[in-house]
Amino acid sequence: MFEYFTGPKYVWNLGVVATLNSGGQIDEVDRACRPARDAEDVDTASRLFMDSWQAVADQLLDQAAAAEQAGHLRTAGQKYLRAGVYLCQAERMLSASDPARNDTYRGILDVFSKTFAISDPRTTRVQVPFEGTTLPAYFTNASVDREPVPTVIMWNGLDSCKEHMYTSGWPAEMAARGISTLQVDCPGSGESLRLQGLTSRIETEDWAAACVDYLEGRSDVDASRVGLVGWSLGGYYVPRAAAFEKRLAFAVAWGANHNWGEVQKARLKREGENPVPHYWEHVLWVWGHDDLDEFIDFAEGIHLNGVVEKITCPFLITHGQNDRQISVDYAHQSYEQAVNSPKRELRIFTPDEGATEHIGIDHLSHVGSFTADWIEDTLAELG
Repeated sequence: MFEYFTGPKYVWNLGVVATLNSGGQIDEVDRACRPARDAEDVDTASRLFMDSWQAVADQLLDQAAAAEQAGHLRTAGQKYLRAGVYLCQAERMLSASDPARNDTYRGILDVFSKTFAISDPRTTRVQVPFEGTTLPAYFTNASVDREPVPTVIMWNGLDSCKEHMYTSGWPAEMAARGISTLQVDCPGSGESLRLQGLTSRIETEDWAAACVDYLEGRSDVDASRVGLVGWSLGGYYVPRAAAFEKRLAFAVAWGANHNWGEVQKARLKREGENPVPHYWEHVLWVWGHDDLDEFIDFAEGIHLNGVVEKITCPFLITHGQNDRQISVDYAHQSYEQAVNSPKRELRIFTPDEGATEHIGIDHLSHVGSFTADWIEDTLAELG
């Protein structure tokens, strides 16, 4: 993986690589990172990191507004999008208790709203009804003349949001293949957590049912060909949901997460890398807990043992051989136990080809293309 920062700054390097794989320009990324190069600690310097990226994004936003006023909408859309990429990657590094975090995120929502309006009208903001409230989402529509097409539901992990899914370019790639993508901020992630206070839970089939219900109500969706994809902690969320929500036509764990509770006990011993600064504060925020010891006891239930054998749809697991967050052993565990899937496949990405880090973030398009091909083939086999 390309590592801009030296020393124990894995989480910042992860953000840099994710940004470059999501349309970031290397000069702008360099200017955003330089003020933080000499910082010694990613926790205490997370506000400095955010401010330096905000400065570059603000410059882009000013340029985008000027281009929009001049009628150069293509240029404006490109600059709004890159500003959004930088802001959502930097916001991910902030402490959950940072008093400016929610206002920063609201600004991100505004930037993406402008991006869609100017340069991507096929992507719209939608709301998925859920337990008396809604799950905010983006829908990238591949339908022509409202004809029903296959659709992928895409879920986050522990620290990503729907804006990361969109900027990865994967929903656009799926649309080019005639497949729509519903990018959802599930409880515990993105807007659902930040602005609505919805925290995560073990029973992810609850969210899956809400998403499928919503899609069944759309005339431009082929409800018989709806699948589910999730990355990072989504590697737990998705298999759990697919085991119990039988309307799903296929499922993809974009990075396995067979026993996340076990991983937390290892992290208490400082084993493996953390995905974000302020790690335990972030984890408790996501799951709605106040006491770490109580949470570790609760987290023992966040696993797929006795669950994945209930998956009865096609099931793909991708994983990086050198994933420093989640051991590749967990990918093998999910695969070995998914014995009732009619089509199960495990794809390990190696250092020689790239995509060997967490969710293949070091070569994201390589994993994305493989996954898109697998979904196309699976849909063809389903008829």
